[in-house]
Amino acid sequence: MSVGLLAVVDDILTAALKASAKTAGVVIDDAAVTPQYVQGITPARELPVVWKIALGSLVNKFVIIIPIALLLTAFAPWVLPFLLIIGGGFLCFEGAEKVLEWFGAHHESADDEPRDEKKLVFGAIRTDLILSTEIMLIALSNLDPGFGLGMTLAALSVIGLGMTALVYGAVALLVKIDDIGLRFMKSPSRRVRRAGARVVASMPAVFRVISVIGTVAMLWVGGHLVITNLAETVWQGPYDLLHAITHLVEAAGPVVVWVVDTAVSAVFGLVAGLVIVGVVMGVKRLLPAPRRASEHRAVDPAE
Repeated sequence: MSVGLLAVVDDILTAALKASAKTAGVVIDDAAVTPQYVQGITPARELPVVWKIALGSLVNKFVIIIPIALLLTAFAPWVLPFLLIIGGGFLCFEGAEKVLEWFGAHHESADDEPRDEKKLVFGAIRTDLILSTEIMLIALSNLDPGFGLGMTLAALSVIGLGMTALVYGAVALLVKIDDIGLRFMKSPSRRVRRAGARVVASMPAVFRVISVIGTVAMLWVGGHLVITNLAETVWQGPYDLLHAITHLVEAAGPVVVWVVDTAVSAVFGLVAGLVIVGVVMGVKRLLPAPRRASEHRAVDPAE
């Protein structure tokens, strides 16, 4: 391999790594959300379902998201900030809903049917499309504008493959780690059995912690996306307020500035998300409630 080609590969990997760092919040959320789609299915089908979702995620990224993102960058770059505002608003909405659930505000679910694998995979891929769009758009917005089309495509491809492997590798480990613990519990070694029991007992707490981290990450990333892209489009106010607050703590060092920036962005994201939740709930109340499939079956055709 020539020195020039090595330099190009190094530039691509370096750019992909830097851009990927900005997507950490959405990646954590993606890894935290996906395990719910394999709950309620037989253990033997957990990994095949995760594999199908991962393949669907790759299709989302390489067939839908990356081509559309590159076309918009080339012909309508002004659209990207608005898409990031919409995506950030969605993350704020999802995060606010989870916070409300912590305080007992549960939403009614119309899905009382047995879990169907095809529907689970479709639902997970649909959710992944939204989160993967955020990941790739955030990554694209943090790549060097001077990159050519080939370099940009290569960097996005590296990010897409890497993030998919990271997220769904973590998901596969999370959904099977309790099985690993159960196998340890059958070991003739007392220490191994104890370790297995601790692994199994700790998994509910692990999932709760992941859920909290994912929620905070959604609010932080969503709030920051809305603030920064509003400033680039229609409203500078939230960004000016964020800048003024972080300016007050600059003397404390970059770590404190980052923590304050993150906290303010998360609070903004929560407030924005609660507003969106209120609007959505208001609209739902104005619309007629859909009838459940079980209710349709309960109606006698002869009546």
